[in-house]
Amino acid sequence: MDIALVATTRGPFGEAAARTREALADQGFGVLTEIDIRSTLNAKLGDGAGEELGDYLIMGACNPQFAQQALKALPQIGVLLPCNVVLRTGRDGDSVVVVEAMNPNLMAEVTDEPALVDIAAEVGRRLQAALDSL
Repeated sequence: MDIALVATTRGPFGEAAARTREALADQGFGVLTEIDIRSTLNAKLGDGAGEELGDYLIMGACNPQFAQQALKALPQIGVLLPCNVVLRTGRDGDSVVVVEAMNPNLMAEVTDEPALVDIAAEVGRRLQAALDSL
């Protein structure tokens, strides 16, 4: 099983991030957190520590309906929430942005909780639809 669902898009990084937020919203996800890894590494480690990564943004995406169902099925699942969506500059240059979403089927597999199988499948379908729309 792949760890991530993957898509690529072209254009400026900021525009790709905006399109990703919109695509997630269209599938019922809100973005609860955003971590700019390059800026964070530069601030915490100094000396341009994050520059070699290029643009790298982690969005914490959550669909409240499915989060509630998952938490009811297994309260410990909160350690794996929200679903991380990563945007990073691709290797083909700044105009390519790689967008990767955590594969939610991993949650069902790692917990071995049958009640999470259908939830994870639907969340995965919606995340993939968001990525496909980019």
